[in-house]
Amino acid sequence: MQGLVKRWGRVALLMLGVFPVSGQVACADVTLPNIFGDHMVLQRDQKNRVWGKADAGEEVTVKFDSQTHATKAGDDGKWMVTLEPLSVGPARTLTVQGKNKIEFTDVLVGEVWVCAGQSNMQWSVNSSNDQDLEKLAANFPNIRLISVPQVGTQEPQWNFNGKWTTCTPETVGGFSAVGYFFGRQLHQTLGVPVGLINNAWGGSAAEAWVRRDILAADEKYSPLLARWSEQEAGFEKNLAAWKVAAEKAKAEGKNPPPSPEGAMRGNHRPANIYNGVLKPTIGYGIRGAIWYQGESNASRAYQYRDLFPLMIKSWRDEWAQGDFPFYWVQLADFKAEVKDPVESDWAELREAQTMTMDRLPNTGEAVIIDIGEGKDIHPKNKQDVAKRLARLALVDTYKVAGIANRSPRYKSMEAKDNKIVLTFEHVTGGWRPFDVAEPRGFAIAGEDKKWVWAKAAILPDGKLEVSAEGVAKPVAVRYAWSDNPVCNMFSGAGLPLTPFRTDDWPGVTINNK
Repeated sequence: MQGLVKRWGRVALLMLGVFPVSGQVACADVTLPNIFGDHMVLQRDQKNRVWGKADAGEEVTVKFDSQTHATKAGDDGKWMVTLEPLSVGPARTLTVQGKNKIEFTDVLVGEVWVCAGQSNMQWSVNSSNDQDLEKLAANFPNIRLISVPQVGTQEPQWNFNGKWTTCTPETVGGFSAVGYFFGRQLHQTLGVPVGLINNAWGGSAAEAWVRRDILAADEKYSPLLARWSEQEAGFEKNLAAWKVAAEKAKAEGKNPPPSPEGAMRGNHRPANIYNGVLKPTIGYGIRGAIWYQGESNASRAYQYRDLFPLMIKSWRDEWAQGDFPFYWVQLADFKAEVKDPVESDWAELREAQTMTMDRLPNTGEAVIIDIGEGKDIHPKNKQDVAKRLARLALVDTYKVAGIANRSPRYKSMEAKDNKIVLTFEHVTGGWRPFDVAEPRGFAIAGEDKKWVWAKAAILPDGKLEVSAEGVAKPVAVRYAWSDNPVCNMFSGAGLPLTPFRTDDWPGVTINNK
């Protein structure tokens, strides 16, 4: 099977037209991957690795500021040095000397963040609210941007086609909107350079961001990998059949069916994005990562409870920078509103995202249940999404005082007669229901597990009291539990209440593997 995976990884590269880029060709010259380049930002206040290739045994010297580090390339031609912690200062030059000399100019030291996920992270400034005004004001020479192309493969890549650019009205339009607005808030608040690495891929599944051997080591993912193994084993047969069908469709003046090649190089195949997009950047000095993904895994929300933390941990392990900050966006409201309380795979995915904060340290969730659009899976308001992520980073990572950063979150419940009293944490500034005074979005159920809409009241101590006519002995409460819930609870700081349920009754995705 391993040989088959490697084989089709090479096929995928050929089908994509992916050939070795700068730094991948075996030659006498010292080379570095394109994550290093003019205008890059190096992470301040920590050690930074610099690596590349050269002839076996070749002496390589790296100079930056007052530091000089020398090493020799190994038998495989690879070399690496580690810069001692750096401080913010003027633009400098990083020099790499072997048999040839490379100079990277206009190098800054500041804060570096990875911006990853699927289409809502990939969504550009050009397609967001007020894109014309945003671009006019994007004169930030100390914000630097680099995007990694979408290459899906089973073969780990050493390099990618991309380069660092300075943030200007001309360069910012195609960049991740959430990434840019997040980075801009950090830059303006902290007063330091910011580097943003955009590697988001629209429609991607979480398993595509994880090494295949890590998935294979856990039997939870055996059904998922078995489906892909079957598809990979039948690829040649399916491709031959597709060619016949495509020729027939062409002769009949019809559109051909989708090619099986797409899945092999696509953004759902386990490890494809890890190898083709993430791998070439792993090891570059970063402060942390922001993430907006989950739509593609909603049908397997229970599985996501384990898969998402596994992905984060695997990144941290391989980056070898400890438990670096990892902040994500919870799924927004989307699709049609419903008349009565229902089960929801999107609600279960949101729950899985929230649970991850209890599984891993140094994590946080930006709740945006108020920002989505029922008709569009890509809401254009990326500014507020980025601000909520920035709140997490500013308080938890940079220790900025005096601002709220966490959405209110359910803590505990107590049944009292025909009511349930709920306790919450992070209710900064008390409760502020939006639009109307009474809380909306609550459902309640008795032991029969039949959900009905409930009334809620804010008690003097900040707890919420929930009840409904006809439910004499309630046992559970849910809030904002649907694809596109009607809900209105916010803290006084303007952060929405995190969707939740007090029950653990089996959901609609519990058996989906």
